[in-house]
Order: sequence, then C-alpha cells, then structure tokens
Amino acid sequence: MASTLDTILAAAKDHADSVIKPNVETWNAAKAWPRDASDKAGEAGLTGLYAPVELGGQGLPLSEGIQVYEQLGMGDGAYAFALSMHNICTFAGCGYGTEAFKKKWGRELTSGRKLANFALTEPQSGSDPMKMYSRATINGDGTWTISGSKAWVSLATEADLYFTVVKTSDEPGHHDMAMIAIPADAEGLSFGPLYETPSYSFLPMSEMYMDRVQVSEDNIILPIGQGFQGSLMAIDIARVSIASGCCGLMQAALDTALSYAKNRKMFGGKNLDLDGIQWMLGEVATDLEASRLLYRKAAEALGTPEGPLMAAHAKRFVPDAALKAANTCTQVLGGMGLLQPYGLDRLSRLAQMLKIVDGTTEISRKVIGRALQKRAAQLPDLPVPKGFGEIDSAPAAQQVA
Repeated sequence: MASTLDTILAAAKDHADSVIKPNVETWNAAKAWPRDASDKAGEAGLTGLYAPVELGGQGLPLSEGIQVYEQLGMGDGAYAFALSMHNICTFAGCGYGTEAFKKKWGRELTSGRKLANFALTEPQSGSDPMKMYSRATINGDGTWTISGSKAWVSLATEADLYFTVVKTSDEPGHHDMAMIAIPADAEGLSFGPLYETPSYSFLPMSEMYMDRVQVSEDNIILPIGQGFQGSLMAIDIARVSIASGCCGLMQAALDTALSYAKNRKMFGGKNLDLDGIQWMLGEVATDLEASRLLYRKAAEALGTPEGPLMAAHAKRFVPDAALKAANTCTQVLGGMGLLQPYGLDRLSRLAQMLKIVDGTTEISRKVIGRALQKRAAQLPDLPVPKGFGEIDSAPAAQQVA
C-alpha cells in the first residue's frame, strides 16, 4: 500500500511531466503566471504539503514534503520555488494563524484556490533583515495600519495573500517584529513594475508598496516578538526547498546530456563511449547524489538546533553544484547545447537565480563560518613547537635589534 509521501511524489512527477515540461516555454513567452497549472497542482495535493489534514492539507512533515520540489524541479526550478514559498506560507498560516484566519483562509490555501507568498526583503536592506523600515501601527480597534515597501516579492500581483514581516516600533533590533498576512485587495497595497527575468519571466517579481494598508488583527500570523525568529525558520525551510528543486534541475540537465550523448556519433563511436564524456557526466552524477543526501539530511534537521547550519550547508553546496551541472551538460552537447529546444541555457540561468534567492551562497558561507568560529572556541589550543613564536613574545626592543 502506497504511503502518503509516495502518492504525493508520484503526483508531483506526473505534474512535472504533463503540466510543466510541455508548457514552460509557452509560459515564459506569455510572461504570465500559469494559474491553470497551479490550480492543477492544488488538485493534485501539492499546495498544502505540511498543513494539517483537517484543513485539507497532506499533513506531511517537512523532511518528507520538501522532497516534492525535487520532482517539480525536473520540470522547472522557478515553478518549484514559487510553490515551495506558497507551501511555507500555508504551513505558517494553518499552523500559527488565528482561528478566524484558519477558518477563512485555511482550505483556500491548501487547495491552491488562493495563493500566498512571503515578503521580508526590503529594497534598501537586501540580505540584512535587521535594517527594516516597514512599520505597523496598532490601532485602538485592534487593526494594524502598515506602511513601507518590500522587494523581490514573487507572485507579485498574482498571489491572493502576502505574509509580510514588519516592525511595530522605531526601536533598533528585532524584538518588535511581527508577521501579518495582507490580502491582495487591501486598500493601499500596490506593486512596482515587474522585474525583467528572461529565463523565468512567467514568475512575476516586483517591489510591493504599502501605503497605510489596514489589516484585521485576525490576520496576525506571528505576534510581536516572534516575527523575526519565524522569518528565519521560514528562510531555512526555503533554503532546503531550493536545494531540493536544484536536484531536480540537475537530474533534468544530466538526462538531457545522456539522451544526446548516447546517440551522437563521433570519432568512430558514440559520445557516451568516450572517457572524457563519461568523466564529465560522472562528476555531475556524483554531485547529484551528494546533493540529495545533503538536502534530505538538512530537511530532517529543520526545527532542531542544527537546522539553520544544515540549511546553510545545503543552500551553499547544492545550487553551486546545480550551476556546475547545467554548464557541464551544456558543454557535453557542444554547440547544440546553446540551442533553445534543449533547454540547458534556461537551466543554467535558473541555477544562478536559485544561488541568490532566500539568502545568497555567500550568506550561507557566513552562517557556516560563524559555526566554525564557535566550534574553534571549544577546541583546546594546539601546543606551539619549541622555537616557534619566540620572536613574537620577545620584548619590542629585542625584536628591533
């Protein structure tokens, strides 16, 4: 008897094969989010992965649900990314939202009839969420009035709900941050021009502006004091989800190269018979297996003290490996790899995008570096061999002499 995870993974694979792959180039040409596709994802159970069953979700733990994006990533990494962010918001709303919010929005989100996205980054602060200028004023009737702006908001103009992190005072730090869900039809909410994103132009991204937007207290997802930590947890989930999607991208690139090389005639044989080609693709295959092990281990660690570091390892390693894989597979095809029908140029651009969103690989290196500093502080000092360091410890006058 198939488990819920097996059923969902099979549904995700079918969605990638039957909905994403045949249509992604058309979506990009149209420069519009394929709402009919995300509706089908909802019908397949892919839009409420971590939400409780009683609200229409699949009730999967993070460690299992995150594997869905590997399947979707074989179709398109940007599409997988968008659905991963929707699922994170649905997880937050159905798990931590008010009862009134769950009653109004829960099944709408888990079914995919309504889409959600996350708004944290601001135009002037980039990877530094501590520099936040969006402000919420709490009114006498409990409503919140919000003003400010966010950047790199995906599903901009398309989502029905934006899970937005704001500060509630001018005090420095993060202890006054909260998360509130802003409906797309809220008065005062608007969006800037869509960013130009050539390889994933179907995914709308832009800045979001809030001009005295008034929101009901029913829409508070994380109260004052919990917004920052909740955002970090959301980002950790997103980073591991991206790593999962990158594995799908790597598999798609590898399969394209294999399909080409097994029939390409060269030097009296087939490309895939050449040691050089085998070695190139063998390295991609090893990186893919290592990436799968890493993101799945990171997914198991989410919610534990090791979670942020493991998410950083996954986000640092896997997108880099995906970009390398896409470029290597392009090289295997030679000039043919540059042609649009093979899709490898699109995969390279997507891998580059996935290196950047939800924390660049450099930010992940910083997280890893801090962990190494903490570990170093707990280790004993190494003994200094006799004769070393004597000049440094000698009086200054002796050193000059």
